[in-house]
Amino acid sequence: MSKQELVVLGQAAADGCCPGLLTAPLGEDQAVELAKVFKALGDPVRLRLLSMIASGAGGEICVCDLTPAFDLSQPTISHHLKLLRQAGLIDCERRGTWVYYWLLPEATDKLAGILTRPGGSAPA
Repeated sequence: MSKQELVVLGQAAADGCCPGLLTAPLGEDQAVELAKVFKALGDPVRLRLLSMIASGAGGEICVCDLTPAFDLSQPTISHHLKLLRQAGLIDCERRGTWVYYWLLPEATDKLAGILTRPGGSAPA
């Protein structure tokens, strides 16, 4: 899913014009796209990476700060980051020898909109 599609879908969910997961059945295309995102989030390492990236100072973090936090090889960390990028959750930019990552908030906003109960009320 492209960044532009995520922005449009995220805004639509935020505006309430598109049904969320809890208000109407998903269409096949939407289910396929959401499954890719949830699959990317379904791994503890990727979930931790996403959290570290999202909470990074200034909204971004260098891969040099991510790798030491795990007992995994650099290629394995790179693979996990690639899957998060392919799911449309993060983006990156090379600066010299280092790569910097940041969260794409429209992606998490879209997920939040899809998972939010109608009226936004908490269960009693």
